[in-house]
Amino acid sequence: MSTATHEHTPYVPESKSMPEYTWSAVIVGALLGIVFGASSLYLVLKVGMTVSASIPIAVLSITLFRLFSNLTGARRTTILENNMVQTVGSAGESIAFGVGVTMPALMILGYEMDAARVLIVSSLGGLLGVLMMIPLRRAFIVKQHGKLPYPEGTACADVLIVGEKGGSSAKTVFTGFGIAAAYKVLMSGFRLWNSEPERHIPFYKGAAIAGEVSPELVGVGYIIGTRISCVMVAGGILASWVLIPAIKLFGDGLTEPLFPATKLIRDMSPAEVWKSYILYIGAGAVAAGGIISLFQALPTIYASLKSGLKDIMAGGGKLASSVKSRHEDDLPNWVVVAGSAILILVIAATPSLGLGFGVKGIVGAILIVLFGFLFVTVSSRLTGEIGSSSNPISGMTVATLLLTCLIFVLMSKIDPNGGWVGKGARLTALSIAAIVCIAASNGGTTSQDLKTGFLVGATPRYQQLGLLVGALSSALVIGLILILLNNASTVYAKRDYPSVYAPLEKLTESEPLKGPDAAVDAGVYKVWHVAEGEVAGVPQGKYLVDETTKKIKYVADPGINGTETVRLDGTTALKYNAPKARLMSLIIDGILTNKLPWGLVLLGVGIALVLELCAIPSLPFAVGVYLPLASSTPIFVGGVIRWVADKWTKKSESEGDMSPGVLFSSGYIAGGAIAGIILAMLSLSPKLSTQMDMSERFASIAKCDLTSVAMFGLLAVLLLMVGGEKWLTDKPAKHRA
Repeated sequence: MSTATHEHTPYVPESKSMPEYTWSAVIVGALLGIVFGASSLYLVLKVGMTVSASIPIAVLSITLFRLFSNLTGARRTTILENNMVQTVGSAGESIAFGVGVTMPALMILGYEMDAARVLIVSSLGGLLGVLMMIPLRRAFIVKQHGKLPYPEGTACADVLIVGEKGGSSAKTVFTGFGIAAAYKVLMSGFRLWNSEPERHIPFYKGAAIAGEVSPELVGVGYIIGTRISCVMVAGGILASWVLIPAIKLFGDGLTEPLFPATKLIRDMSPAEVWKSYILYIGAGAVAAGGIISLFQALPTIYASLKSGLKDIMAGGGKLASSVKSRHEDDLPNWVVVAGSAILILVIAATPSLGLGFGVKGIVGAILIVLFGFLFVTVSSRLTGEIGSSSNPISGMTVATLLLTCLIFVLMSKIDPNGGWVGKGARLTALSIAAIVCIAASNGGTTSQDLKTGFLVGATPRYQQLGLLVGALSSALVIGLILILLNNASTVYAKRDYPSVYAPLEKLTESEPLKGPDAAVDAGVYKVWHVAEGEVAGVPQGKYLVDETTKKIKYVADPGINGTETVRLDGTTALKYNAPKARLMSLIIDGILTNKLPWGLVLLGVGIALVLELCAIPSLPFAVGVYLPLASSTPIFVGGVIRWVADKWTKKSESEGDMSPGVLFSSGYIAGGAIAGIILAMLSLSPKLSTQMDMSERFASIAKCDLTSVAMFGLLAVLLLMVGGEKWLTDKPAKHRA
């Protein structure tokens, strides 16, 4: 990296005029943003993380436009147009992370994840993140050039510059995409092999060896690298091979259920032990890891706030009154202030978010502005130092939730009748945290894009307009995909609570069963949302009530964070763990209702502290504890492949970040995730799902775990060949000196 702080010569000089903010660039960027946003959403629901999409989008843009030019004779796109494509498209990944981390918690808290609520939160949070980053551009991108490297932004600029000479690296992404999509369809659509082979260890009670043999997870492992993938699987091993067997060992002799479980430990399966105990231990570890990472960033927080505010106060007016060069042409600060104010008013005016124009709404608006600007600033600075992959957005969200809930508890002491700790307060707290989370996530991505533009010589104003378009278009589609994935995997399981009668006079909603279960029961039932502790003996959740008997007939077990996998017709539904969304709900319920099993949570906190004292990053380890071992295993395999490939090619870690293996892994992630979303849509048709299922026709192959291992091994070998530059050997750019 250059060590110069202010002196910088962009690739496209100010004197050179070329197309930049064109309809073709914006539309293609929005479409690619939706595709990669959808794949990122699928990923965050599975394992609670995403990977940067800027480089794959830049590579695809260069190749797609070049192919179109060759076929039609149209002019070739400029480097600034390709930069606009990746700028618009990158917003999808960041918004998908924020939405997937927060919005599913609505269902755990007893609310519907309806389209209006999700779309408003995702759209306004994404737009707010872009607006709040605009006045910080000069402080972080221009003045800190040479000090804040912005690794993904710099790498993306390198790809764009080299792409002027050729864009053939995109075939690496396309090949990975095609292989992963075909693999996923054969595995999860035609069911020609088991997607999650598992073997219990007979002599080691409660322990099992398992792995989800999916292309998207091995791709994630390759991209995040060897160390983090090893730390994650270590957390999974602790949960599956230490904690669960220990609980089974010491709990076998108990004659009463141990809180929070309602069954005897000796009668519980490993999955039930995980749900009742490990989940809370993992939640405590994740929360502690996020907060620790935030405390470690306190010097950065102070420096970034001081620098950002100083630049806004001192330099904003001077810039506004002078003639700006193209490279310094930002959207004016009045747009930022007016736009942010309008967004806050819209948020407050939306009843489904639990705010409004009363005292609670005013407090909520203040918290959104305060935490939003704070964490957008922090996210942008940290992204510049360590990149977006290591940016602790989860920790910022946890901190927002903790502080918001504590403020609500204090307000309840002042105003006991203000509804500060009731069911409505949970919705308000989650809405505040969700908007801040999405804003912070998109703020970090925005800063990466502006760094790329700074290096290639883009016009900041056009990039900022493109980011607003990308944030809005991605948010609108990602919210709908989230709801679709949940509905496609919702299971209606029969329930019978003999002594419980529903208050029909208070139930205003009615609905039929949805999805494949509707073919079994076409009746229409009253909807009863039961909050935690609201009805004795009835767990929190959504229930369908028979109006004739006033009795609960079904629990509507959601596709995201649900536990029921067998539908009424006997078919199996895919479930999504969404680990960080469950963490959000646990924090809200724990503080506002004081019914959290704090002993288990503190065990997780202790685990995180031990790891930090041993200089091991606690957050990825905690995520490994929280996730089933089956999800961590393929990520670990991807990390091992990355280590072998880097040794094979003698690359350093930074050079490995730009290897063909990273592009191929991006194709794995996008192809596997998009195929998974399409299959989820197809599963809404029971007839089509049955026709596609070949597991009985080829039972000897499909039900043999060796088939799963062999097919996953083939995926791994292909990735190793590409990462080791033995196949698809086009080399993208390295970091500039």
